[in-house]
Amino acid sequence: MKIYCAKDYYGMSRKAANILSAQVILKPDSVLGLATGSSPIGIYQQLIAWYRKGDLDFRAVKTVNLDEYVGLSPDHPQSYRYFMQSNFFDHINIPPENTNVPNGLAQDTDAECRRYNQVIHSLGGIDIQLLGMGHNGHIGFNEPGQAFELETHVVDLTANTIDANARFFSSRDQVPRQALTMGIKTIMQAQRILMVVSGADKADIVKQAFTGPVVPQVPASILQMHPNVVLVGDEAALSKL
Repeated sequence: MKIYCAKDYYGMSRKAANILSAQVILKPDSVLGLATGSSPIGIYQQLIAWYRKGDLDFRAVKTVNLDEYVGLSPDHPQSYRYFMQSNFFDHINIPPENTNVPNGLAQDTDAECRRYNQVIHSLGGIDIQLLGMGHNGHIGFNEPGQAFELETHVVDLTANTIDANARFFSSRDQVPRQALTMGIKTIMQAQRILMVVSGADKADIVKQAFTGPVVPQVPASILQMHPNVVLVGDEAALSKL
């Protein structure tokens, strides 16, 4: 594992964006695994800035996103498809058909999970997977205690995750109770993993995930077993390593 410590969120975002941009430059038809949430927003902003300068070309890039809420349409402001469009895809030259996010409106969610697994396999797998990490160590929507061997699957969101996401909705009752998510097995099959963390509130879970035992109760701890992980964090998040 490689660890890069940046001074602040801006420095973390720029370093992580450097890693992703190098991937695209060296392999223009890369398959990028992407994430949503507050952690990667600065990364996407930096990549957009470099694209506008003419430094990056996304025409041949393919993307697969980690997850999506069950029951939200792509144009719902809190869906992850909407997040990706408004924060990244709409601002670069990636063809829409090259972007993949699970379908939260699928009538048969199990069939959608199988379809999404097939999409990833048909692309030849993920070259680099971008991850953030929740305060309980979850990656994607893989909550503590879930089996490590799952591929894309439906997950019931925990009360803590619902509470954490309630700020994005008008009320807690509007937060979806299920999500479609890549499983730990899918994430671990990526050629390279890029984890980004920021803030002092992540320091304890970063220490648990990367120096503690590998256990399902801390899903991100499995990353210790991956041969090519890069951890990029700010000083506050990495302060206990």
